Amino acid sequence: MVGRATLDAAGQVAADEAALLARVATGDRGAPLEELYGRYENRLYSLGLRLLGDQGLAEELVQETFVRLWQQARRFDPARGTVSTFLFAIARRIAVDLWRRPSSRPFEPEPTEAEATGTADPVNGVLEGLTVRDAMQSLSPAHRQILELFYGQDRKQTEIAELLGLPLGTVKTRSYYALRAMKLALQERGIDA
Repeated sequence: MVGRATLDAAGQVAADEAALLARVATGDRGAPLEELYGRYENRLYSLGLRLLGDQGLAEELVQETFVRLWQQARRFDPARGTVSTFLFAIARRIAVDLWRRPSSRPFEPEPTEAEATGTADPVNGVLEGLTVRDAMQSLSPAHRQILELFYGQDRKQTEIAELLGLPLGTVKTRSYYALRAMKLALQERGIDA
């Protein structure tokens, strides 16, 4: 069962990270914080670079996120979500603050119609897109492939079965478990699917 193994592995990672953050909450600022930093530094930096378009601001986002993680570690509740969700929620708030800070933006780009009318927040849109992409990357290759063909290329399950040389039943089963895993991955990242 590929679906169950993926969910079990994700659960183990979440439990491991919750234990690390619990150690940070009790005052251990060494190894557990370093481990979490090692796991998330690159993803947070990439997020900051995409959102803010500046290496210095992306580095500031990473540093400030971990300072706040350390300060707010006691507030983490594993019953409400994963460390990943908690960390990216902190990063999102910091990115918005950095984006809105006048010194962060040397010029104002022309707003799109949605932005001009106040119906869209570009930071939220980019954050959601990055969150969905991160969730997709967390899936197994087989599940990711099925979802990319089904949603990304708008293929029918019969076409996918033929393209991959798999029985239709296998494609249907993988689709089911891929959607379940994607829903869980999105929920862990704070998006209700």
